[in-house]
Amino acid sequence: MKLLRNVLGVLIVSLLALSACKKDTYSLGDLPAKADLKFEIIQDKSVDAGGNTIILINKTPGIVPIWDYGTGKSNRERDTIHIAFQGNYTIKFAAMAGAGIVEADPVNISVTQDNLNYVSDPMWFDLTGGPGKEKTWVLDLGGHGIFDGPVYYYAPAMTWVNFHNDTADQWWAPAWKDNTWIIPEADKASTMTFSLIGGPYMKTHKVTEGVNESGTFFLNADGKTLTTSGATILRSKDFIANAANWNTNLVILTLTENQLQVGVRRTNSEGDCLYVWNFISKTYADGYVPPPSGPKLPDEGYAPQFGAGELLTMITGPTGFQSWQLDAAGNPIDWIGAGNGWTADAKSSWDWGWNQAWDDIARNSWIRFEKNGMKYFRNQNGALSSGTFSVNEATNEVTLINNKLIENTASSLSPASSTFKVVKAFPGEAASRGIWFGTAYVAEKDEWFVFHYTMQ
Repeated sequence: MKLLRNVLGVLIVSLLALSACKKDTYSLGDLPAKADLKFEIIQDKSVDAGGNTIILINKTPGIVPIWDYGTGKSNRERDTIHIAFQGNYTIKFAAMAGAGIVEADPVNISVTQDNLNYVSDPMWFDLTGGPGKEKTWVLDLGGHGIFDGPVYYYAPAMTWVNFHNDTADQWWAPAWKDNTWIIPEADKASTMTFSLIGGPYMKTHKVTEGVNESGTFFLNADGKTLTTSGATILRSKDFIANAANWNTNLVILTLTENQLQVGVRRTNSEGDCLYVWNFISKTYADGYVPPPSGPKLPDEGYAPQFGAGELLTMITGPTGFQSWQLDAAGNPIDWIGAGNGWTADAKSSWDWGWNQAWDDIARNSWIRFEKNGMKYFRNQNGALSSGTFSVNEATNEVTLINNKLIENTASSLSPASSTFKVVKAFPGEAASRGIWFGTAYVAEKDEWFVFHYTMQ
């Protein structure tokens, strides 16, 4: 409790989300004298009998208030904070005016009871293990089945919301094994521990920085940010000078039981971006068992085997005529290398492969195969064409006479040939799983560019 009583930093959670606040307009006057500073710090015991709820009120006109509660700061005229653990704390108030900053005498307060409701959000449990527990994290240098390296580069304003709405603007995700300059291998032994044993404590063991730190931290579960005091997150020592702020309102992009991503804004001459440091829990890292080595098995359905007439029956359907539509709302394209695809949906390839032009065409396009007469009918965004087709059972290829599967003049991935190959298929399950038609092949890499069609 000694550190807790001397260091302000106990969990403080703002009731007002930053995103909901309007930016105040201040008219800064002359710097007031210290004796003229007026403010109130009120413990609202009607909310918490132990004084855990604290109201901060600025009453000094013409200044910007600066509240410092150890692991967080505020510039609000009126703010409400919560302290989860009992103990003695110090709150600092300062006034910023046109002429500078003047500080008031610190105010000491006493919280007489714990209120663990203020650390009940699941994010607290993921980060620390929960009240009375602690959790240790390490940088992921790759090889644990989660991240490929310790730091990724994102657009400067990336937030939790962007990231989890699949609008993350990732600039570079370097694999450490190919970029060992990022951080020495010795930092595999560096550790970072977040604790809720008696308070929100933080400890680090930084191998190549040569320091062991002890401090406190503040997790803003609503705003998805992390603030530290007396310690900083693990990072490469060569990156330290590249960012001006390693403590306050660091952006959290991912926080689960075993994964943590924390963003720090780069401020040096290289230009603005977000360094995102990738952590895994030490328990997970120590217990990780790599999957068995050896050649990767091809995707299910790759290089399908058909009996006599079976491929024709699949594409023309059980009644002898079947329409197929590009899976625009699902997983329309893939790049299959050595039998393995990698896309999960259209967002996986946006926008190098799948883009708005493809989307516009695909949603109103289809092709129908008819067994009688070996005829096809193709609707390309409202333009209907028809002809005959052939099937090569030896190669699993289909050829449209004088036509192509689908066309997009705005894309280099538009099929160039009238012949396409059934690269993946599921005999007997076409109605639920569709067919992957390959329209381009790179022989030296054993790679196919494929379109996924489903029954219409």
